[in-house]
Amino acid sequence: MNKAITLALTGASGAPYALRLLQCLVQADYRVYLLASSAARVVLKTEQQQEWPGSPKELSAYLCRQYGAKEGQIVACGKEEWFSPVASGSAAPKQMVVCPCSMGTVSAIANGTSDNLLERAADVVIKERGQLILVPRESPFSAIHLENMLKLARLGVTIMPAAPGFYHEPKSIADLVDFMVARILDHLGVEHALTRRWGYGHG
Repeated sequence: MNKAITLALTGASGAPYALRLLQCLVQADYRVYLLASSAARVVLKTEQQQEWPGSPKELSAYLCRQYGAKEGQIVACGKEEWFSPVASGSAAPKQMVVCPCSMGTVSAIANGTSDNLLERAADVVIKERGQLILVPRESPFSAIHLENMLKLARLGVTIMPAAPGFYHEPKSIADLVDFMVARILDHLGVEHALTRRWGYGHG
């Protein structure tokens, strides 16, 4: 388990994407440093009827049980846990996904505020020239949103809106979730068999 990644959840709609991505990363034998904002917890309860434990230690144990992870494979971090590996360029994973990503988080990352561990972790990945993927779920985008995303894209951040396709003929919401998670995994270089790729199985 020498592969590590940071997964952050914020207050945008789209909790099913985050949970499925977490499951896939665990199955791919990644160590996952998990960051969840207060608003993300509200979304989780609203969309998935999940109420996560408050303390990072309890949350780590809870998620390891939920996803059949090895002990220490999922490491939940508090929002002001500044001694966490994700806060330092010398220790942070080189890959990070914010899924779902609120427009407030996009703005904070674009402006380098680093007011909490989630924002700091994203700042570290950018400054260390790692791979940062943001999965915004907002509609419509305002000019402010677009300007912030353009700023980040020019810095090498991947902006991947939660906009599933339909060419794989989805039969369920789970199929749509898997479409987006598959695209994230593709960009991370994680092998999977979640969806049929374009051009396969047609004609």
